[in-house]
Amino acid sequence: MKRALPLSLRPRLPLRSVALAAFASAVLAGCVNLAPDYVAPASPVPQALPASGVQASTPAAPVDVGWRSFFVDTRLQGTIELALANNRDLRVAALNIERARAQYGIARAGLFPTVDASAGGSRSRTPGSLSNSGEPRIASQYSADLGLTSYELDLFGRVRNLNEAALQSYFQTEATQRSTQISLVAAVATAWLQLAADEQRLQLARGTLDSQRKSFELIERSHRLGAQSGLALAQAQSTVDAARADAAAFDSQVEQDRNALALLVGATPPAELLPVVPAAGAASTDEPAITAQLLVPPPDLPSSVLQQRPDVLAAEHALRASNADIGAARAAFFPRIALTASAGTASSTLSGLFTSGSKAWSFAPSVSVPIFDGGANRANLGVAQAQQKIQVATYEKAVQTAFREVADALAERRTLAERLAAQRSLLGATSRSFELSQSLFRSGASNYLDVLDAQRAYYAAQQSLISLQLTEQTNRLAIYKALGGGWKES
Repeated sequence: MKRALPLSLRPRLPLRSVALAAFASAVLAGCVNLAPDYVAPASPVPQALPASGVQASTPAAPVDVGWRSFFVDTRLQGTIELALANNRDLRVAALNIERARAQYGIARAGLFPTVDASAGGSRSRTPGSLSNSGEPRIASQYSADLGLTSYELDLFGRVRNLNEAALQSYFQTEATQRSTQISLVAAVATAWLQLAADEQRLQLARGTLDSQRKSFELIERSHRLGAQSGLALAQAQSTVDAARADAAAFDSQVEQDRNALALLVGATPPAELLPVVPAAGAASTDEPAITAQLLVPPPDLPSSVLQQRPDVLAAEHALRASNADIGAARAAFFPRIALTASAGTASSTLSGLFTSGSKAWSFAPSVSVPIFDGGANRANLGVAQAQQKIQVATYEKAVQTAFREVADALAERRTLAERLAAQRSLLGATSRSFELSQSLFRSGASNYLDVLDAQRAYYAAQQSLISLQLTEQTNRLAIYKALGGGWKES
């Protein structure tokens, strides 16, 4: 049995040998990563989202709901599908993902050696005046090699951190594309609802114009018979002209809405996908078709759900990339070792290229040690560290913005039911007032000015109800977008 030597009798290795052994151990152990450990910043917003004040219509978390489940109107669904297929901004975002994926592939290639195969041959003639024998000489040389070119041993994680930064940039681009899709879906739905509301307004204006023209014709006949004054006739004419102006304005607005929707969709939407509004006379009191399910978070929903928003995820990936950039900048202070090697065969004749004894090889490692660079490496590290602090602030701002968007949408949601109820009550009151004023005017107990005032109030209440209904629908979209829902296909 072999016994271990006492410490005093063991051979002592010189310090240089110890350093070389440690260096070899570092190479074999997978080297060192100088990037700081990633720590997610503390959330700069309250832990819980504000209470919605209304009952949620579905228990599913908004971030888990696809846009097909959110938008139930089949015409709106078809319009959104068309936009997702044709919108140029979304197409650019998808191409940016492909570019980021390719850039990540380039960065990842640096982790592996580049191996090339080469073959060559040459023949040369040396005149006799230059040869030792005094006779002209012809020399031939042929070679076939497999070579490794400037492969960097990633001892301090420079290449790995550059690869990590490229990977996080790819993830950031992917999250940005999802954010673009959510914004596109919300914008298309908003434009579609705006078109529906303006078409309702146009139908209302045209219906009012028809009613005003009929009233004007009656007053005009009464004026000819001497039953109505010229003042009443002029007042009736003014209401007709005002209704004509409104109808023309809403007609123009509807065309602009269609143009805006076509731009978002990337093509002209077919007629079967456009909103269908009630005929003139029915649009004043009927509710618009419900085109979205109400997704309201429960009162105890934590604000951490905002971290699943694509824009917040994109900011987090940018922060992770900046961490990796710090590691790459720190690695620049340490030596870089690159290996260049080749192995193959060489011969003076082509037939002897692969015979025994024709083996040839070369090995040329190189070490680059930074000694003096005028402070460039230190400045690059300072840039990377400052950029990391910028990304922390950017991430925190993204979370704060997301919280505010949700809070604003929920604050508006809490009052919408009361506002709609009040507006419907006002519409009913103005409708009764208009009917009573007409009856009093026909019986001679009131003048036509009272009819005009009641009619203006009734028309304004109808227009306001349409606007408030549009506000209620767009508030649903605001909640949908603010909670980062809709990017997942259902």
